[in-house]
Amino acid sequence: MNYKIIQTEEYFKKLKKFIKKHPQVLDRYIKTIELLEIDPFHPSLRLHKLQGKLRVYHSVSINMQYRVVIDFILQDKEIIPIDIGTHDEVY
Repeated sequence: MNYKIIQTEEYFKKLKKFIKKHPQVLDRYIKTIELLEIDPFHPSLRLHKLQGKLRVYHSVSINMQYRVVIDFILQDKEIIPIDIGTHDEVY
């Protein structure tokens, strides 16, 4: 069963800014989102729950440098991207 990615306007603005700054990551980002829809638990995504002030969210890896912070709603099979960037930028 696939998950539904719900993209907010706020996240879309962050995504556009991120891709403009890092165009070389676009293909990898697309693959990450596609895999996230199919199987968010796939090992290559390195899905993990965050701690501290972001403890209500999870994170997945685009690659070793970039992350996407998500709101992961299991019961409704919804994934809402919150932020995108380097480890230090999003945490």
